[in-house]
Parts: sequence; C-alpha cells; structure tokens
Amino acid sequence: MNATALSKATPVNLANHAYWYLGGHGSGDVLGHTVQLLVSRYTAVDADLIPTGAVAPVAGTPYDLHAPSRLGARLREVGGGGKPGVYGYDTNFAVDGEAGALRKVAVVRDGASGRALELWADQPGVQFYTGNFLAGVKGKGGAVYGPHAALCLETQGFPDAVNHPNFPSQIVRPGQVYRHHMVFKFSF
Repeated sequence: MNATALSKATPVNLANHAYWYLGGHGSGDVLGHTVQLLVSRYTAVDADLIPTGAVAPVAGTPYDLHAPSRLGARLREVGGGGKPGVYGYDTNFAVDGEAGALRKVAVVRDGASGRALELWADQPGVQFYTGNFLAGVKGKGGAVYGPHAALCLETQGFPDAVNHPNFPSQIVRPGQVYRHHMVFKFSF
C-alpha cells in the first residue's frame, strides 16, 4: 500500500482487515489454530480499547505469543473489549526487528487441515484480532459467522500514534511517500 502527502502533513496508517480461517469454510472456528507472534511488547489500552501510550513487555502475560500457542487455551485470558461475555485479542503488538525492513511477523497453523500462514511485513505494529465481536454476520453460501469464526493480522503503525509522541510517527510530510509492504505465505 502506498500514499503520498501532497500539500500538508498527513497522518497515514493503512491496514488490511482481511479475516483468516485456515480450517476450510464452514468447518469451525479459530480456537484450534496455533498462533505465533514475533513480538516482545504490546501497546496497552483502556477499557474502551483506546491506547494509553504505554508499551509493555509481553513476557509473563496473556499477550506472550512468542511461542506457538493454541488460541482456545488463551482467549479467555484477555478481556477483549470491556463488554460482558466478550473475550479474545484485539491488541496492537510492537513487531520485533527494524521497522521499514521486511521481517516475519506471525505464523498461524491449523493442525486439522495442515494449512499454515506466514505473515511478513515492514510496519512497526500488528493488530491481532480474534473476531470477538462477530455475531450473526452473513457470509459465503449463507453461512453465519459468530465470535472467533476467523482472525485478523493487520500490520500497521501503532493506533492513535498522533496522540502519543513515544509511538513511531505516522505523519507523512508533503512530497513523502508512505509505503507499506505485506507478504502472506501459505503452505499445507
């Protein structure tokens, strides 16, 4: 994804909000998927999921997905949005390595189907969302999707960066080009 600021400094933070489910259409939810995020920190949020400005280590927390982790065993450990009965990840993580360089961000696997997804990107963050708020969403072939029917891995700058000077800047100056590269690799 690319964007050019023409005449004014412009905040730009594009993200791809594709939903992924590796098990095959109509065969379940992501609770059996394993996820590995190559991250050491996450951006903390308040009860309304607005970033506080804190960037905290994942070690020893439910946000530590550095080793492959089965989602069904982890989702209830995180609040998911401050609403009763809603749980799961909706979290921006700080990707390890140098922003601007293409590097591996995440690996997702479905053991039942044998399918795997690797995500590579050059952005400083990745929003990991586990479909916590999906409810009655009509989809392909008349299927209705509920909570945790799919997950999203959205490489991006840190959300709300314009209000937190300690976050990597997402301001593109006149004449500058915003560039955002992602590579999705699939195997089975």
